Amino acid sequence: MTHWELFPPLLAVIVAYLLGSIPTAVIVARRTGVDIREVGDGNMGARNVARTIGAGPAVIVALCDFLKGAAAILLARALGLSQGWVLAAAWAAVLGHDFPLFAHFHGGQGLATTLGTLLVLMPLEMAAALGLFGALYLLTHNSDLGASIGLACGLYMEYRAGRSQVLLFHMAVSLVAVPTKKLLDRHRRLAIQRHQAGLV
Repeated sequence: MTHWELFPPLLAVIVAYLLGSIPTAVIVARRTGVDIREVGDGNMGARNVARTIGAGPAVIVALCDFLKGAAAILLARALGLSQGWVLAAAWAAVLGHDFPLFAHFHGGQGLATTLGTLLVLMPLEMAAALGLFGALYLLTHNSDLGASIGLACGLYMEYRAGRSQVLLFHMAVSLVAVPTKKLLDRHRRLAIQRHQAGLV
């Protein structure tokens, strides 16, 4: 592959990372005078925004984070890139959200951005998974449970569809990256909670 041939895929990956790096929760919360990194569990995601600010701002954050992932895939496809590079752009968007350049590399857990990439990659399967997630959340008010079962449903449908590359990406991101990022953030969350409790 020549230098010129490498330019479009590298451009897609870099732009996808920068899109993912936009700290939506910080921007939305700041308009209400709140630093989302210092309240609740300190996570830069829609759930923390919902708990500490309200449902309206949380919907905006979730939608924007979702669109960051979707836009990364659409850009890579518009450049005519191979499926491997499309998935690389998806990874870049999720990693940008998790480790954002514009927020000192302390980001969210990447669930909404991951879902945005997956809905474009496999619209029918993920539409069903999102519908199941929404129904379970309304019944249980447990987003982790709803997301886990919904993604598992999407994973099974991908397997049945025989989408090997997409299946591997789904497994890596939804079953490894999201919970791994949650574990990586545990120390920071505990420090924030101790600070809020006046223990430090």
